[in-house]
Parts: sequence; C-alpha cells; structure tokens
Amino acid sequence: MPRILLIAIAIALSCPLPAFAHKFWLLPSQTTLSGSDPWITVDAAVSNDLFFFNHFPLQLDNLTITAPDGSKVEAQNAATLKYRSVFDVALDQKGTYRIAIPFAGLFGSWEEDGQRRRWRGSAESFKTEVPANAKNLQVSESMSRVETFVTNGGPTKDALKTSGKGLELVAKTHPNDLYAGEEARFQFLVDGKPQAGLAVEVVRGATRYRNSQEEMKLTTDAEGIVTVHWSEPGMYWLETSHSDQKTTFRQASERRLTYVATFEVLPQ
Repeated sequence: MPRILLIAIAIALSCPLPAFAHKFWLLPSQTTLSGSDPWITVDAAVSNDLFFFNHFPLQLDNLTITAPDGSKVEAQNAATLKYRSVFDVALDQKGTYRIAIPFAGLFGSWEEDGQRRRWRGSAESFKTEVPANAKNLQVSESMSRVETFVTNGGPTKDALKTSGKGLELVAKTHPNDLYAGEEARFQFLVDGKPQAGLAVEVVRGATRYRNSQEEMKLTTDAEGIVTVHWSEPGMYWLETSHSDQKTTFRQASERRLTYVATFEVLPQ
C-alpha cells in the first residue's frame, strides 16, 4: 500500500467528519438471509458518495469476521481493486456475524526544511522513522473501527460483545432488526464506559442522487444512548468520534477514536 495512502487513511480516520468528507464503509450484499448454504459479498471502500466506489479501496489487512459462536472466520475470494476491496463470507453458522476492520496506530507531523512532514506508523517504527530532533513534533494516537453486521436465520448477540477498548457500539436494538417507521437505540462506550455528548451522524445511502445529505445529527445522552428514527428503508451509514488525552504512547498528546458502521433498514 503506498505510504501516501496510509497517511490519507490515518488523517481521515482521526478527524471529525466535518473536517474530512471522505467516508469509510463496509457494504454487505444483504444483511438478513437464510438457507442451506448462504453467502454474502462485502465491498470495502472510501468514497465521497454513499455507497459508490469513487475514491480508493479500504485495505483488508486487519479484517476480522466474528461468527455467532464468537470464533473467527476467514474471508473468501478477497481482492483489492482500483476503487474498492471485495470479499465473500460463507455463513455456515446460524445467527449474527460481526464484520469489522479496526485501525490502530500513531500519527505524527513535524517541520523539516520549511515543509510539513506527515507520518503514520507504530510505536516501534516511530523510533527509526521519525527524527529524534524533529521540529515542532506533534503526535497523536488513533483507534478506529469500521464494521457491519449480517444474520443467518434468527438474530443472536454473542458476536456483538464489546472489548472495553476504544469507541464501541452496544446495540440495544439488534442491528439486523431494523425497519422503516421504527426506532433503534444504540449505546456508545469509550473504554467500556458510556460516553455522553458524542455527536453521531446517520446518513442514508445513494447520496449521489440527492441535492443534500439529509443527515440525521444526534447526540448521546447521559447513558451514551441515541435513538434513531428510520424514515425509509435502505442502507445507512453511521459515524461518531471522540478525542481525549488518555494516551498510552509517551510522546502522544492526544488520542482520537472513531466508529463507523453500516446498517440495512428493511421495509415494514
């Protein structure tokens, strides 16, 4: 993966949405299905419009697929193309799967020969790739997650368990039980604790064919919960972010957390 693309991804995932218009997403071919041998295909991309392949592919290096029993599943037929990555998932078990691409690392910038230099990497590579005497060095930690959910048969919850690390979603309403005209309740945690005051944005897909985003702008309550009203069926994109100073890397002054998910809302 070209280094400039790695840096672009780091910037995008560590910035609030208004500061960076590109949207990261996973798009399953369908989210609820059944049968004797069900499969889905998932697209993974970064784009200007939802859900169109017009910017660059989302890399699959950290792809994690959690089966209904909590075990890990390997993606099939994975490929990275010019504008998107794609892979298949065989849904051998009954229940709900979580499909996620997490990112974690350090982002730095400094001045060198009158120019601003940018870097993205790990604590190990920081020692060798960032000058020890870097001028006006600024370092931040980033931890982000892009995910979606798919259910074979009836919905289950084992794959939806949180880790207690970073910014995570607790589905008070099951993510594969969403219908137009109804409401869903989602709770957001930071390091396992409810986070009040998060700005949450929800956008229905096919933005290419609308004059406005028609986004829903919500704020988590004291328990970290937002209530989303689904006005019509379709694929929806959700994003929220949080910044604090709870860093684990000594040189970092800020920690930036981002959470992104795709949901399918079905007609009644």
